[in-house]
Amino acid sequence: MENVHLVEDEDDIYSGYNDYNATFDSEELDNDEGFQQAVRTSHGRRPPMTAKFPGTAIGGRPIGTSFGARIPLASSLGRPVTGAIQDGAARPMTAVRAAGYTSALTRGTTFDPLGQSKGPAPPLEARNDDTPEEKIKILEKRVNELIAESCIAHSQGSLQLVSIGDLNGAKQGGRGYRKNSYPLPHTQTDGTVLFNLANQYANNDMYPEALNTYQVIVKNKMFTNAGRLKVNMANIYFKQKNYPKAIKFYRMALDQISNAHKETRIKILQNIGVVFVRMGQYSDAVTSFEHIMSESPNVRTGFNLILCYYATGDRDRMKKAFQKLIAVPLGIGEEDKYIPTNDDTHANLVTEAIKNDKLHQMERERCVDMVKSSQYVELANDLEINKAITYLRQKDFKQAVESLKMFEKKDSRVKSAAATNLSFLYFLEKDYEQADRYADLAMSADRYNPAALINKGNTCFVRQDYDKAEEFYREALRNDSSCTEALYNLGLTYKRLNRLEEALDGFLKLHAILRNSSQVMFQLAHLYELLDDPQQAMDWLMQLISVTPTDPQVLAKLGGLHDLEGDKPQALQYYSESFRHFPSNMAVIEWLGAYYIETQFCEKAIQYFERAMLIQPTQVKWQLMVASCYRRSGNYQQALETYKDIHRKFPENIECLRFLVRLCTDMGMKEVQEYATKMKKVEKMKEIREQRVRSGREGSARARREGREGSADSGNSSQGNSSRGDRLSTKLKSLPGSNEPYESSGQRDLDASYVDPLGPQTERPKTAAKKRGDESDFADEELGDDLLPE
Repeated sequence: MENVHLVEDEDDIYSGYNDYNATFDSEELDNDEGFQQAVRTSHGRRPPMTAKFPGTAIGGRPIGTSFGARIPLASSLGRPVTGAIQDGAARPMTAVRAAGYTSALTRGTTFDPLGQSKGPAPPLEARNDDTPEEKIKILEKRVNELIAESCIAHSQGSLQLVSIGDLNGAKQGGRGYRKNSYPLPHTQTDGTVLFNLANQYANNDMYPEALNTYQVIVKNKMFTNAGRLKVNMANIYFKQKNYPKAIKFYRMALDQISNAHKETRIKILQNIGVVFVRMGQYSDAVTSFEHIMSESPNVRTGFNLILCYYATGDRDRMKKAFQKLIAVPLGIGEEDKYIPTNDDTHANLVTEAIKNDKLHQMERERCVDMVKSSQYVELANDLEINKAITYLRQKDFKQAVESLKMFEKKDSRVKSAAATNLSFLYFLEKDYEQADRYADLAMSADRYNPAALINKGNTCFVRQDYDKAEEFYREALRNDSSCTEALYNLGLTYKRLNRLEEALDGFLKLHAILRNSSQVMFQLAHLYELLDDPQQAMDWLMQLISVTPTDPQVLAKLGGLHDLEGDKPQALQYYSESFRHFPSNMAVIEWLGAYYIETQFCEKAIQYFERAMLIQPTQVKWQLMVASCYRRSGNYQQALETYKDIHRKFPENIECLRFLVRLCTDMGMKEVQEYATKMKKVEKMKEIREQRVRSGREGSARARREGREGSADSGNSSQGNSSRGDRLSTKLKSLPGSNEPYESSGQRDLDASYVDPLGPQTERPKTAAKKRGDESDFADEELGDDLLPE
């Protein structure tokens, strides 16, 4: 320690910074016996301690502490004391083992300070369900399940499906565990359980138990808004006919509900008024009902108020109450009030019953009479027109026509409107004569009515009098330049007259008015197609697809235009989309099948031809195409089965029999003779039919010629008839019998030729292979050794 200098001046913080300490000199460690002894004994095997307890003397000297005398550090170089025993003193305890350095390293083990080589972690402790907390959770889960089941049973009307005793037992069990084992906050759970329990008691007519349960909830200050449950208690007292208590609890609930909840307060006041009616206290009931009618009038309260005035004999107030009842808004439009809905059958029956009841008839008659007798006569005519339109909305065309016919003798304006509607109705019913007559009537009443002119033009268009139709449409446009119906019909008329440029101009003008009209876009695309401008037609069809992306006809049309332009992939995309939206278009199915056959994907073509088979099961060509696809794809067995199935359905189809003969011949099957015989019979029957048709035609022509010859040659005619009869009998004798096979009299070769309905197969590309009979150009030459492979 002679080299260690203590700091004398504590204010000098840099003193001793450059002092040399021999303790950290490692050059003489090999010759230090104390250090070498420490190295050999420091790996967990320390020399025995001479002292048994800390704080006692070691080697006759006390251990140095912060309060004791300092011990000089003795070593050969002034370094700290190690595990070596010096002067009989034991090495003090260090933290070598706590850092992970053990003597086991000298025995060949790896360095593992974190203890990761001790094996896998011990398994987790098993869940203990016997703890109070787990039991409480299980009970709460069971209680919530019972509450949910009871609510579902109540909504389904099964009041006895869930036992109230189960809910009560679960509630009491949960409370017991909370009280004795592990108290938990239970306001929400207990409130839900008690409320549901009280409702179940009330639904099962267990009113005392329900009242007690509601009372428990109301008295508990931890349940917010529990005072509203007094309404439920009042309802129970009302069912028990305990009306004074019912009024008491209704009023208590009313006091605890703020004015912000106006609807709830109105309902409670209405209940109070009903209770007073049951008690016979009509004056008190009137007070409640009048307050409701002044704050929030409704039909039910208005009826109850009228009944109370009737009971008290106050006629004047009863009239005023009836006027208030009439003024109550129903929330239904006058036009839609008597229109039946398509969903609710009961509501439709009620509407049908009240639509023509005495009160409604009286209301309608008085209303119309009052309007007619007033200075607003035109308003009465408009009401009649609206009534006819209402009949149209109800699809009651007969009533609508009868209502409109009443205006034939009215003034010009009303007559024109009624006649226009009648013309339109008859046009929809395809009664074009009546439509034309009423169109003329409307035009005679008001020549400037564009709708009447359009109806007249439509009747001319149907009769294919396009020049007249053009005149009426033009006149309608002169009267109303914004009449889109006239402009559209005028464009169609120009198309029929083959004046395509004028039709294009008209539809372009209409497109400027109706930007998103799909009909106008389609007409423009069709006009450009007729004008041999397919690119413009495709552009307009693309705009049309942006408006109606699922129209299969538009998609098919666009695919057809791309096909004409030679863009097969794009055509395939649009045709496939059209087939996806409408898989019954035969033109699209046929195109897709032909495309896949052309591109040598016969397997994909099969699904489209099978779809065509489902749509047209009596057409044999689709089934022949399916079989041909199987044959082209190399599936000869499936093709043979398909042809056999076709033959069973269409036994007289010669094409199917020819394919069967060809396939059976190629596959070496024994049935080839059977199908060949059947094909001979069918061909023979076909020849007989054709011969009969030719004979019938020749006989009818001959009969016409003989009829023109007259009766002078009757004998010759009889002789001719006899000779013809002999020839016919001879011809019939030459035919085979019914049990004999159809065979020709002479030797005739079998015609097994056929025509593939899908067209000829693609020729195999030519290669450099020689024919078998050809000789090589180098046949006579000998190969030298130099040409042979090594």
